[in-house]
Amino acid sequence: MEAEKKHYHVIAIGGAVMHNMALELQAHGHEVTGSDDEIFDPAKTRLANAGLLPGALGWFPEKIHAGLDAVILGMHARSDNPELIRAQTLGIPIYSFPEFVYEHAKHKQRIVIGGSHGKTTSTAILMHVLKNCGLEFDYLVGSQLAGFDRMVKLSGAPLIVIEGDEYLTSALHPVPKFHVYKPHLAMITGVSWDHINVFPTFDNYVKQFEIFLDTLEPDAKWFWYAGDDVLQGLAQQSKSIGQSYKEPNWTPTENGTDVEVDGKTYNLHIFGRHNLQNAAGVALLAKDLGINQDAFWSAMQSFQGTAKRLERIINTKDLVVFRDFAHAPSKVKATVQAVREQFPNDNLIAVFELHTYSSLQPDFLPGYAGTLSPADKALVLYDPHVFALKKMPLPAPGAIATAIGDCEEFKEAELLKEAVQKAWDHGRKNILLLMSSGNLGGITPSEFIKA
Repeated sequence: MEAEKKHYHVIAIGGAVMHNMALELQAHGHEVTGSDDEIFDPAKTRLANAGLLPGALGWFPEKIHAGLDAVILGMHARSDNPELIRAQTLGIPIYSFPEFVYEHAKHKQRIVIGGSHGKTTSTAILMHVLKNCGLEFDYLVGSQLAGFDRMVKLSGAPLIVIEGDEYLTSALHPVPKFHVYKPHLAMITGVSWDHINVFPTFDNYVKQFEIFLDTLEPDAKWFWYAGDDVLQGLAQQSKSIGQSYKEPNWTPTENGTDVEVDGKTYNLHIFGRHNLQNAAGVALLAKDLGINQDAFWSAMQSFQGTAKRLERIINTKDLVVFRDFAHAPSKVKATVQAVREQFPNDNLIAVFELHTYSSLQPDFLPGYAGTLSPADKALVLYDPHVFALKKMPLPAPGAIATAIGDCEEFKEAELLKEAVQKAWDHGRKNILLLMSSGNLGGITPSEFIKA
């Protein structure tokens, strides 16, 4: 972080990354102000505790003045935002958070992990291993991780680890975030169509990863999952040095996975072949940072996973409850399959909420076909209010269940809860998998459990 103290104003300070950015800048002695038209916890409480919570919700052009050194613009802010317009009028430097991170990191070694799925966990794995091995590094990750104060760190460390999101940067610069960072080392976990509201065709979506590879620094190296057909094609086209990876030999255990590497067995807390594939990719990337395979997998033995990514929130002899952020088809498929393989003989109840703009689209819905089939019982929730907010027509009764297959659909959370409880099997161990990027109609995990 620069020695000179500056004054930054954050437009859309309530965002997950944005409020962490504000807290990080304040921690380095900078003056920070901000605005937003909605702020929820945990951002609200964290900003309030730091004295950064705006006094009122909304946009206030009077907060923008010539004394500001820069404005940091969140994706939530639109191009007609009055604070943004005021900053443009005054000629104040304006950065999206990816642009701000790049400005901070342009003289560092930059490591970017992208992909349609698994990038948060993969980034978290690398951060955990680097920390375990005593290396100093900055980072940007899309989830709050155990052992790290914030989702953003901007210091004088020689390298930075970045989760490379393909969603758009800002209203002023509507390109994918991972096009901004220009990495020296990169990894792509896989490519499966997502964000249909921004990338209307699969080819258009794939093009973003092709562009990403073109942004790599000269002599950069990148790693990719060998089982992904799209990545195989991109690897043939790429001018940068690429190296593929695949999952290691593994065996499920009661509470995780035994992984065998170079004749040695390591016991991991995480499970699921998609997680093991990602870990294998990060292991190769870490090798380029001077971390050998034994040091990597030894450090992995203490990695507990990330919040809402196959997070085990209840674990008893007769019941295990997982919470997962899965929302795109590839994520749902990988998550359900992972739990099925981990608990092959138990009663698996899979609950999935259609919540994102893409998942609610009739043209996108067939992508979920068969993703819930490994479950003994699959239940899908959608909220008519979400359709109304997004100004989309409600699906015809039964259309969702028909498109996905092997499931029941619900538009009322209470009826979903009753269905989960009816699916309980007192003769077997019950595994409840809750998948949502929303809140499952406000039903808490414990409320689903049958007394």
